[in-house]
Amino acid sequence: MEDHGLFGPHSVTWRVMGEPILLVGGFRALLMQGLHPRAMRGVLQNSALMDPAEAWSRFQRTTEFVRVRTYGSQAEVARAGARVRKIHATLTALDPDTGERFRLDEPEALRWVHVGEVDSYLSVARRAGIGLSHADADRFVAEWRAAAEVVGLSPSEVPGSVAEMRDYIESERPGLRFVPEAAHPLRLSLNAPLPFYLAPVKAALPALTLLAFATLPRWARRLYGLPATPVGDLWATASLRALHAGLGFVPAQVRYAPDVRRARRIMAA
Repeated sequence: MEDHGLFGPHSVTWRVMGEPILLVGGFRALLMQGLHPRAMRGVLQNSALMDPAEAWSRFQRTTEFVRVRTYGSQAEVARAGARVRKIHATLTALDPDTGERFRLDEPEALRWVHVGEVDSYLSVARRAGIGLSHADADRFVAEWRAAAEVVGLSPSEVPGSVAEMRDYIESERPGLRFVPEAAHPLRLSLNAPLPFYLAPVKAALPALTLLAFATLPRWARRLYGLPATPVGDLWATASLRALHAGLGFVPAQVRYAPDVRRARRIMAA
């Protein structure tokens, strides 16, 4: 029997994650992560994210981890997860609010990052017009409990339905804010620290970042100091739908990585 990894060809995850529009969901996930003070400080104090020589390679490593976790075999996922858990277990950061030094693998921060990622992918997919019923959405959230285990969380520690996810996010809101020492992502996107050969990508980053911001809940946009109006919500949904429709005309062999094409062939079999 072929090893399909965590999810498999009949999962909602395989159906959703192969869509190129989910790139916006990835950016949104980073913005959600950035509102958790400890999660953000852990990145700031241990990452080469702002170094132009390292930013692209770090982005590539993150993207590869998401790809392997989604479409890799059980062995590939286990190796990738072990690497991430080992890194997190050896790194610490300082919380200037309390003077406490904390580990990057503390469950509270990991849980917020996990939920922000799941919520972002699901929100962008549904608003872009990817057909998902309420049952599909709940199944997507439940499937990602397996992904939580890869980074060191117990599946029972994370939400298993859309309702549970919403309740969790609401319960975390009082402790969320954008820490003052972090550069604002929208301003950073205007001069993204990417190598010269990625100039075409760099030119598109401000628009992509703005769209990701617009897909955030209104309360999250306010925490970033941005306008939060119904007009922004409507613009985000219309833009996502138009972009998703436009990407539908791009040949599949261009739109999808080989592993995703393989997944789609398996699903069609």
